[in-house]
Amino acid sequence: MRKITTSISALAVAGLIAVACNSSIPEGEATVSTEDVDISDLKVAYIVTDSVINNFVYFKEQSAAIAEKGKKYEGELTNRARGFEQEVQNFQNTANNMTVNQQRAKQEELVAKERNLVTYRENIMQELSADENKLYNEVYDMIQEYLNTYAAENDLEMILSYTRGGGVWYANESLDITDSVVKGINEDYEKGEAPAETAPAASEEESTEGE
Repeated sequence: MRKITTSISALAVAGLIAVACNSSIPEGEATVSTEDVDISDLKVAYIVTDSVINNFVYFKEQSAAIAEKGKKYEGELTNRARGFEQEVQNFQNTANNMTVNQQRAKQEELVAKERNLVTYRENIMQELSADENKLYNEVYDMIQEYLNTYAAENDLEMILSYTRGGGVWYANESLDITDSVVKGINEDYEKGEAPAETAPAASEEESTEGE
């Protein structure tokens, strides 16, 4: 009898999620009840996804590395832009001393350099964006793998993702396993071998071509 009740409870939760996703609900905070509920009765739990990701050591380490790369590229871009501006200014100051052909040749050179500068900026933005997307995919895969093990070890039939504006608008706090998951996934990460670092979408040499 308990098994039947458990299955019905799980289906009921899934049904509520479907209704929440398809219904028009006024904006506001999701309601969280503090009433005690025994997880073993429902075999359902949830995590606050953003909290798990933001407190995952691997995510914080790799995010910091991407941010550092961004600062480095920003400095390089700033230096190139300043050099280009100075070159334009020098041309404007000396153009009267040049022949028409010399002026035309210099203008074409400056146009090409400006185009290369824009291309360089676009390349580094794309690279950083790709690094960030790759990191999120890695982190989601790692969390998914951990939750599969967590669910099996704790006899859970379902682990929901609780995010503001997501499919779950009500959840009892006693079903929140966020802290437990954060603690466990970080312990596993620190004990095991670190995943391969997020590789850039394009090599630094490729993104800096056309200087």
